[in-house]
Amino acid sequence: MSVDNRKRAACSSNSGNLVYWSSSFPRQPARVLIVEALPPWWSETCAVLCDALDNFLSLACSLDGPCRIPLLSLYAISRQQECLLPFVQVRANLARLRSCVEELRSIPGEGCIRGAARGGELLRQAVLDSLQQFKQYIRHTCTGNQSSNNTFVEVTVVTSQPGRGIVHQLEMGLKDADLVSLKRLLVVQIYSAADWSQDSPSPVVTHAETEDSLLLGTEVDLQQVENSVFAMEMVLKAWLQEQGGDREHLHLLLPSPLDSLIPVCVKCDMQERLISPALIPLNPNLGVKTESVWDFLPVTKGSASQSQLPQRLKAIKTLRADGVCESVLYGLPLVIRPTTCWQLDWDEMETNHNLFHALCHTLRSRDLFLLLQVEPAQRSTAGGSGVVSHYVLQPSPSLSLLLKPVVSRELLLPCSLPVSTHDPAPDAMQAMQACLTQLDEELVYNPLCLSSNLYQHLRSRGLLSQPRYPYRVQPSAARRNQSQPVEGPKSTGSRQPRQPQNQGRQLGANSKVRATVAPFPSSSSHSSSSLGPPPAKASRPALTLLSSSGGGRSRQASAPTLQEEDNDDVFMIIQ
Repeated sequence: MSVDNRKRAACSSNSGNLVYWSSSFPRQPARVLIVEALPPWWSETCAVLCDALDNFLSLACSLDGPCRIPLLSLYAISRQQECLLPFVQVRANLARLRSCVEELRSIPGEGCIRGAARGGELLRQAVLDSLQQFKQYIRHTCTGNQSSNNTFVEVTVVTSQPGRGIVHQLEMGLKDADLVSLKRLLVVQIYSAADWSQDSPSPVVTHAETEDSLLLGTEVDLQQVENSVFAMEMVLKAWLQEQGGDREHLHLLLPSPLDSLIPVCVKCDMQERLISPALIPLNPNLGVKTESVWDFLPVTKGSASQSQLPQRLKAIKTLRADGVCESVLYGLPLVIRPTTCWQLDWDEMETNHNLFHALCHTLRSRDLFLLLQVEPAQRSTAGGSGVVSHYVLQPSPSLSLLLKPVVSRELLLPCSLPVSTHDPAPDAMQAMQACLTQLDEELVYNPLCLSSNLYQHLRSRGLLSQPRYPYRVQPSAARRNQSQPVEGPKSTGSRQPRQPQNQGRQLGANSKVRATVAPFPSSSSHSSSSLGPPPAKASRPALTLLSSSGGGRSRQASAPTLQEEDNDDVFMIIQ
């Protein structure tokens, strides 16, 4: 149950322009995290939750690209309600956010509480206080004459108490509250192995199926997760995914089973499976640069003429080919072949070729992949062992292997892929089978049969980007020609002295671009008349190849003069 239209209309009037909210994620809500740090449960979940927060914030603060978490606020419920962090931006704010995590970690986990009713009242007050602070923040940071869609907030409550009881308390306490800006309310219950049989937890998000939740006009979800750092990381990483839901992302068009020209449209949503390593500025990178061989090779310090060292990949595991999901692979693949480097002797090259052949045959016959890890050339000086990337090596029928980057734990995003236990509806099944039978079936994919219209697009774009008159004289040259004094008729009857060779070379170098692309001059442009100045068309600087003007000669005499007298100038122009 998303926010209804009445609340959306009310929120659209109180909006503004938050410059740090990217248009690529126009519906990302602000985030509020309320942690119930009540003893005795807090002593068991404190380290897990704080470590997960520390890992998640380290990633979220370092991401480039569109803003995925515009604002974040943190509350702690112990013996009293405490706002550890008012609404702040997440990007490039790691120091402040980590200090709040350490403050949350310092809350004692021992002691006694005044009762569950007291904890429920503190949770209700924290939710209302966070909504009030969000309204004040929007009011002070937005101008009324501009509109923004990011005027919603999503509240996540983390507790170790039975989740259904917390949901019921919040429903009762927020029944009469103003929840216009609240988009969703999520209760996350952290359970241990002892709690499995008591509350029958399920890791899947479930909606609160009560009448009171309908009266709230907002989603109240219950998510039960195990007490582990990875499970809590997945809860927090869901904030990084696109939270639109207002429109579908994809229309899949299939041919109509009837004679109608209107295709069958299947509307879909898209979801990111992992965080692209390109969004994390690192050196060395996490294997994102597989566009060329030189991007894959390790970075070496020294002169540019120094030979590039080979990359070292260490095999750490073998994987079943049917156990590798394509969604965890990213980047562009590279083809691996046995080396033909000329620096190896014949015996070593033959031995290496045999080993490579045996590796390809063994992997293919056993239907295995190799999991590889990059061995860093040198240890990191900033502490720790540095960033390590991983790859999967796949065999092929030919004498070659395929290398693909594979995602690691830190970049993985939550993705629920439920398996349907029911068969499709019969009418939908028949319609879809009729659609697919109209498509041509190919046994092998041949990329030569497809064209992306790339060549035509690049040609048209390149021609449009060029200037209309590409051979126009540079402004500096035009000003220099205009500043020269106009010579009288007496200078037209005598030839200018020949320039020295060095000066001629400089002249050729300066006018190289203009002279090489200009058309060859006609005889009228170089044979001047003693009766007056040359015609206006011949005086254009773009068509002037020679620095000297010819004497009063006929057309038959001008061509030999170009070859004999100006041979040096012509040579420099070609060069």
